[in-house]
Amino acid sequence: MRAFLVRLPSSVRYWTVVDDGYRVVSVADEYLQHLRLGRDAAESTTKSYAEALALYLRWCEEGSRDWRTAAERLGGFITWLRHTPGDPDAPLAGPGVADVRGAGRINRVLSAVRGFLRHGVVTGEVPAAVLAVLYDITDDRHLPVEVRGEAAGLRYAARPRHRLSETETEVDRASDAEVLGLLRACRSARDRFIVTAMARAGLRSGEVTGLRREDMHLVPDATSLGCPVPGAHLHVRRRDNPNGAWAKSRRSRPVPVDELLVLAYDTYWFERDGCRPARECDFVLVNLFREPLGAPMRPGALNELLSALSRRAGLAREIHPHMLRHGFGSNVMDAGGALDEAQALLGHASPSSTQVYLHPDYGRLRSAVDQVAARSMAGGPR
Repeated sequence: MRAFLVRLPSSVRYWTVVDDGYRVVSVADEYLQHLRLGRDAAESTTKSYAEALALYLRWCEEGSRDWRTAAERLGGFITWLRHTPGDPDAPLAGPGVADVRGAGRINRVLSAVRGFLRHGVVTGEVPAAVLAVLYDITDDRHLPVEVRGEAAGLRYAARPRHRLSETETEVDRASDAEVLGLLRACRSARDRFIVTAMARAGLRSGEVTGLRREDMHLVPDATSLGCPVPGAHLHVRRRDNPNGAWAKSRRSRPVPVDELLVLAYDTYWFERDGCRPARECDFVLVNLFREPLGAPMRPGALNELLSALSRRAGLAREIHPHMLRHGFGSNVMDAGGALDEAQALLGHASPSSTQVYLHPDYGRLRSAVDQVAARSMAGGPR
């Protein structure tokens, strides 16, 4: 069993699961198509789910288990995930050897499997009794009245029964010094615009490579363009793009930008205009230095670019696109931005996704203590 990328004639791409003979596993394929086409999941999401389902179905196949009811032995599946590599031909991990997968990765696999089996219950493929194996059903009767609120009746919640404890880690953010190093290593205005867009607007790879010229409202008064959003900004919109770029959120969002990004864009546009094949392309980011000239850049090209820039800049580590996004989110919070502001800027559907940036640096902690001390001194002894 393995994950496999499917390209539809409509240019839509999604991941599915195939067996060793490269035959599509229909039950997994139906669910993954439901995610990609029915729920507008990003290609990266279907890839992650396809990889997880391939592991689950492989575990079922190796143990002659029925995938519909094997959830009764998810404890064994967790142990298998700890010690079984993705490559079927690789040796198993054993005593004294680090686990193949950490708690975070295992939890993500389990989440995908739960979604797959829930969908099977809805379609009638999986017995409804499997839900009791996957979840503990709790209610709020044990909570104080103040917490339960004024709603009549009990409220119920389903809590996953199989979930490993994860060590809390801070987000891996690119520092300001690392961003400056990347910018100094750039050899083109286009590359400087890419780094600036991700570091100062928090755009994902799929969002920045999916930008069209009509999305760029980089003028002080955008009402002249028929846009009600004030100030210089850009719009992140989900589209089916031929280069595979994909905005994760189905809801479009305006992102305000600063003068540095506007300057980087203007400088890049003069460079872009010098490439004749690029003039007719509606995408903002296009190939300027390799064939096919003028074609929209792929999201994966940004990983290659940042790897090359990291080496050229002599950085101690390789910077990835999401590290620039993390740096932006952390800088917003460090500058005193509210959680809902950071959530809107980053395009997170839930505040819980933004809370990872609520780790103030030591300088802010020091400043907070100094402010308390200064206020106490101003007020005199109490």
